[in-house]
Amino acid sequence: MNLQIQEALRVLGKTAIVAGLGVWGAAMAQIRPETISSGLETPWGVAFLPGGRFVVTERPGRLRLIGADGKVGAPIAGLPAIAAGGQGGLLDVLADSGFEKNRTLYFCFSEPEAGGSGNSTALASTQLSADGARLENLRIIFSQQPKVASRNHFGCRIVESRDGTLFLTLGDRFSRKDDAQKLDNHLGKVVRIAKDGSAPKDNPFAGRAGALPEIWSYGHRNGQGATLAPDGRFWMTEHGPQGGDEINIAQAGRNYGWPVITYGENYGGGKIGEGLTAKDGMEQPLHYWVPSIAPSGMAFLTSDRYGAAWKGNLFVGSLKFGYLDRIELKDGKVGAEHKLLADGKARIRDVKQGPDGLLYVLTDEFDGKLLRLRPN
Repeated sequence: MNLQIQEALRVLGKTAIVAGLGVWGAAMAQIRPETISSGLETPWGVAFLPGGRFVVTERPGRLRLIGADGKVGAPIAGLPAIAAGGQGGLLDVLADSGFEKNRTLYFCFSEPEAGGSGNSTALASTQLSADGARLENLRIIFSQQPKVASRNHFGCRIVESRDGTLFLTLGDRFSRKDDAQKLDNHLGKVVRIAKDGSAPKDNPFAGRAGALPEIWSYGHRNGQGATLAPDGRFWMTEHGPQGGDEINIAQAGRNYGWPVITYGENYGGGKIGEGLTAKDGMEQPLHYWVPSIAPSGMAFLTSDRYGAAWKGNLFVGSLKFGYLDRIELKDGKVGAEHKLLADGKARIRDVKQGPDGLLYVLTDEFDGKLLRLRPN
């Protein structure tokens, strides 16, 4: 970077760091990260509430309300027992599309086994009290089966579809990867349920003997990012092993191959499954990364707040390398990738477009932050 650009950054106070664009002048003009709140302990998910407020999960097992002024409230009371540890804890949170009328929130978490050592991903429905201090009418509307003694691969991103059903990503729990290919369990799956927890009758395996009716798609490893595309389709990111992180469009009844096919390999080397990257009857990822970036939250930008070139782009957080990936799509496929916030100092856990059309980011740290990305 030449001295003129350095001086421009100093004078203008531009704190955005964008790599991979090739032209620094175009890059630095796009975003300026603004800290809304800090001091969050390993935050995992954020949802937007009326009045410019937020609700944020902390993985150790706390749910917090953040005011429009950025003030972080005391932990909200009323959470169920949570198996916090490893990759488990209190994970994603979603405000119902009718929140202003019903005050309903959904959150997913690692649910401990009653009287046992296992755990699994569960989804709860609840209402936030009028004063925001506690949860009311809490119900567990889905619980992944079987429960497994593991601290890894919970998945746990929630997305509300246009028809009001809920998608939930579920990990293979690491030690049970082969079950991702079987339809008699919820390991390594995406499930689709109604808001009361029932399985919709138009789910692809509803009524099929030997298959669980909640299953939407299977052959997944550990989906930690998910979003609804502008056309209503469900997109997700999932962690590969050593290499082979993926973006998938999870479609009804499709098999996404894990662990039979993968672009990754065992930790330390060696093939996984059949050692293939493709097989008949198994879907190819829309995109994959080698080496792994450890993809996290994802969001489509549908606003024009950052200019026409960014509208319609996909944004994916990287935990491993600490950047936000701006992905240009061309003809439904990944074109160019651009690294935002690329100083590598903070793991990016979640990214969402807010009601104001701006992007919001959570950093996965012991002193985690909620950031608003301002256009310059």
